[in-house]
Amino acid sequence: MSTIPFLTLAIAVAAVVGILLGEIRYRGIGLGIGGVLFSGILVGHFCHEWFGLTIRTAEGLTAEGSILGYVQEFGLILFVYAIGVQVGPSFFASLRSMGAKLIGWVVIIIVMGCSIALCLHFIGIVKIDAMVGLYSGAITNTPALGAATQMINDMKSVMSPENAAELGFDSFVVPSAYAMAYPFGVCGILLTMILIRIMFRVSIEEAGRQYMEMKSQGHGNIETANVTVLNPEFVGKTIEDIPGFKEEQLVCSRIKRGDELLVPHLNTKLEQNDIVHLVGPREAIDPAIAAIGKHAESVFTTTRGTNKIVQRIVVTNRMVIGKELGSLHLEERFDIVTSRLLRAGVQFIPSQHMKLQFGDSLNIIGTKEHIDAAAKVIGNASGELHKVAMLPIFIGLILGILLGSIPIPVSGVPAPMKLGIAGGPLVMAILLSRFGEQLTFNRIRWYMPAAGLSALREIGITLFLSIVGICAGANGFWATLTQGDGLTWLLCGTLVTFIPLFIVGILAYKISKVNYLVLCGMIAGSMTDPPALAFANGLHSNPEASSLGYATVYPVTMFLRILSPQVMIIIAVLVAGV
Repeated sequence: MSTIPFLTLAIAVAAVVGILLGEIRYRGIGLGIGGVLFSGILVGHFCHEWFGLTIRTAEGLTAEGSILGYVQEFGLILFVYAIGVQVGPSFFASLRSMGAKLIGWVVIIIVMGCSIALCLHFIGIVKIDAMVGLYSGAITNTPALGAATQMINDMKSVMSPENAAELGFDSFVVPSAYAMAYPFGVCGILLTMILIRIMFRVSIEEAGRQYMEMKSQGHGNIETANVTVLNPEFVGKTIEDIPGFKEEQLVCSRIKRGDELLVPHLNTKLEQNDIVHLVGPREAIDPAIAAIGKHAESVFTTTRGTNKIVQRIVVTNRMVIGKELGSLHLEERFDIVTSRLLRAGVQFIPSQHMKLQFGDSLNIIGTKEHIDAAAKVIGNASGELHKVAMLPIFIGLILGILLGSIPIPVSGVPAPMKLGIAGGPLVMAILLSRFGEQLTFNRIRWYMPAAGLSALREIGITLFLSIVGICAGANGFWATLTQGDGLTWLLCGTLVTFIPLFIVGILAYKISKVNYLVLCGMIAGSMTDPPALAFANGLHSNPEASSLGYATVYPVTMFLRILSPQVMIIIAVLVAGV
């Protein structure tokens, strides 16, 4: 069998076995997508033993290794780009509300991990090359591996052969130690999430509910109330005179006057015994009730005895995206009222100055004819929500790769740092999903439907994990583990992975009260680990909380993770007095 079909078959087998392995659960806990990594190691081992698959020789990567390396990195790019598009609309609000807290805990994780690795070197267990290799594997950070390897080579070129051999400056040792530490690097993150969940008996559904409540803070939980107008002072006055309406805190979605149901507007005059249906946060509804009358015992709906209906219409018309809701004059033109605006799972009281975004849903009350007319203006083409536009994806990938390739020089460090192929697309996707429509004058739609995001995300992470496993298995993972220094590197990497995550995870959950789903994303982000993020995303039906925690800390984490092995090498050399 030729190379391409053979490698494709190996990837597919690893993916199938890994996905099935990940579905095995005990008391609701399983490996999830992380199972693909371990099936990949198994497939890679047997492909090497039975079919002679070789990834790397003394001269460098083989043709098979180069092909697998490209597909692996492309899968990673797709995965992180999908994550960026998903969290982009909420990222900046999250950064303001909890960014400093999460980043502070991540810095502690990084400092603890570096300190443990340096201690292992100073007490004589590992040399410098193995130290930075197992550190990079334990934190599952390939850019850190690249930076460490580059600096090992740079330092080796300016040192005497005797000093280089004594301290450990062998660039071939670095990736070997990385491969040994990497599998438990992934497992250690998953184990931390699982243990915290068990220790504190975390309910995933409750954590998801708490996240949505936290996300809605500042907008108030939207409630409704039927209120009878009894105060004579408000008889003959307009709805706009009710407290809370001029401030756009409340909406009146309908009025019952006798047996007639009316669609109200701000200039509609109130009459004695009118029953008004108020929509808004409780803190705005209560003063309005106190001012105009009291709660009505009767309940009225639009389901019978009236020609008024309630319908939700979706913003899909490109011509209204970015425009203020009030500028469309929907209520005056079509005799309707907008009671709610839903965006990314959060309900808002519709303000006249609120700018519409693609995918917003408007809750409309009126006659069917008027609602249909308003829907033509808004768009309401639900099919558009399920279309995946290819142009913005590839534009985003181009800009992301270019951003990740920009060198960031650091004084005293031989090799410049970069965001890389993971950081660049992630940051660019966050920016484009948040500001892309304004930057392109609403000509390009950066919105991606949930189904498209899920497919892009899952295909990317499956390719990445299966190939990481295949390469490790075919590169002598088992032999190094059982016959060489692999077991030592594995145990040392376990300490670097688990101790900082477990301690900080407990402290962040108990002291800072970080939401469990956000905490799982933060833990995955502290290791810049896509497999762990995929596991965290699978905990709840809505992966936004974990993805947001990941994306909030990722840029700072990536910068520090690339810098940290270089700093560790400098410290080790300075202490050695070479």
